[in-house]
Amino acid sequence: MSYLDAINETRAELRELYKAVPGATQGFATLSKAVKDNGPLSLKEKEYVALGMALALRCSPCINFHVEALMKAGATREELGDVLAMAIQMGGGPTLMYAGEALACWDELAAKAAG
Repeated sequence: MSYLDAINETRAELRELYKAVPGATQGFATLSKAVKDNGPLSLKEKEYVALGMALALRCSPCINFHVEALMKAGATREELGDVLAMAIQMGGGPTLMYAGEALACWDELAAKAAG
């Protein structure tokens, strides 16, 4: 399955979850919006923190979503590489494996965006 397919599949699953438990998911959405819309850090910087957490927690769907969000926030592949290197340094071998996944996701989405 491609990364884009995985992102779309996760979005479809989440839409169903939002219908099943609207109170919890609306609360989470409110929290997410408040965190992203406030504070001294840019959205891109916040997304890099989120990606680092996703790598450390080994959450593939989270990695995919935050890579996509970083692309939309104007991140570059070079910046992504720097963040991945820092995550590898902090997380060791397991993070190395998920960092490879994050980079592959970036490359696939960039190729798709390029046409």
